[in-house]
Amino acid sequence: MDWFKAACGALLLPACWAGFFVLAKVLAATGPVDVVWVPLVAGLLCWMVVYGLLPEPLWLYVLGHELTHALWAWAFGGRVQRIKVTSTGGHVALTKSNFLITLAPYFFPFYAVLIAAFFGAGDALWGWQYGRPVFLVLMGAAYGFHVTMTWSILRTRQPDVVSEGAFFSAVIIILGNLFVLILSIPLLTGGVPWLKPLLWWAVEIGRLWRWLLRL
Repeated sequence: MDWFKAACGALLLPACWAGFFVLAKVLAATGPVDVVWVPLVAGLLCWMVVYGLLPEPLWLYVLGHELTHALWAWAFGGRVQRIKVTSTGGHVALTKSNFLITLAPYFFPFYAVLIAAFFGAGDALWGWQYGRPVFLVLMGAAYGFHVTMTWSILRTRQPDVVSEGAFFSAVIIILGNLFVLILSIPLLTGGVPWLKPLLWWAVEIGRLWRWLLRL
C-alpha cells in the first residue's frame, strides 16, 4: 500500500505543476486591487502581527482541525462517535475514514469557510453588501491563520501524515490547497467565471501528460 500511494503521488505531480500555472493565471485575471486585494492583504498582515507577537492559539487550531475531520467524515456518510480537544492535541473517533478525511485539515481552511458561510447567509437574508470590506479583512486573517498554523503543525510529526505516507500526503496537501485557492479566488474577485479555472487546469494537465509521454 505504501508503494501504491507513492506511485499515485508521483502520477499526481503533473496536476500540482499545472495547478500552480493555473493559480498564477487566476491571480492575473482578478479584479481591481483596491477593492479586493487591499482588504485581503490587510487582514493577512494583521494576523501575521498577532502570530508574531502572541503565543500560537493551539487550542483554536486543534478545535478547527478536529471539526474538519468530523465535517469531511459527515460529507462521506460517516458519523462522529467522540471528539476531544486540548491545547496540546486532539482526537476524533469516526465511523469512516479515507485519505481525504485524514488530510482535510491541512488544506481545508475551516475558519475561512465558516466566515464565508456566515457572511453569505447574512447577505442572502439581510443584504450585507456594505459588510464586504469587513468580510475580506476577516477572510485574509482566517486564511493567514490556516497557512501559518498548518505550516507550524507540519514541522512536527503528525499521525495523519504518517498514516498516509509523507510523499503522498505532501502531494494531496499541495493539490488540496491549490484547489481551494483556484475555486475561491474567482468567487471573491469575480475576475473569471467560477468553474472556468477548473477547465484551464484540466487542459494544462492534459498538455503536461502529452509532453511527458513524448519524452
